[in-house]
Amino acid sequence: MTNYAAVPPEVAELSAALSQPRPIRRGTVNERRMKCGQANCACQRDPKARHGPYYMLTQAAGGKTRSRYVAAAQVPVLRRQIEAGRDFRQQVEAYWDACEHWADAELAAAQTAEGAEKKGSRRASEKRSGKNWRRS
Repeated sequence: MTNYAAVPPEVAELSAALSQPRPIRRGTVNERRMKCGQANCACQRDPKARHGPYYMLTQAAGGKTRSRYVAAAQVPVLRRQIEAGRDFRQQVEAYWDACEHWADAELAAAQTAEGAEKKGSRRASEKRSGKNWRRS
């Protein structure tokens, strides 16, 4: 088994950052202003007089988009959680990249060690051209 004691510092740092729990969330928060169903209401004629703002949290779950209304007081917390989720996703991507660079370096080291041991050998049989070679 390979000894992972020599973990590159970048991988160790990213791993430590990922191991710190924090509330994260996927999705977006949107502000909406809506028309009501009353024909005499000003919102029917003037877009600036529409009702709201109403805030909606929209998330993709299981291949479907789900939205729900949230209170205005919850919006700053939700936006902070969504931003933390985006940061987490970027950290995971950086961790993958760092681990792949580490894996490439390990592979290259194994290849150079194999190349140093291998001296090459002569071909056991002669090359046969396609035209002159016949099966017996």
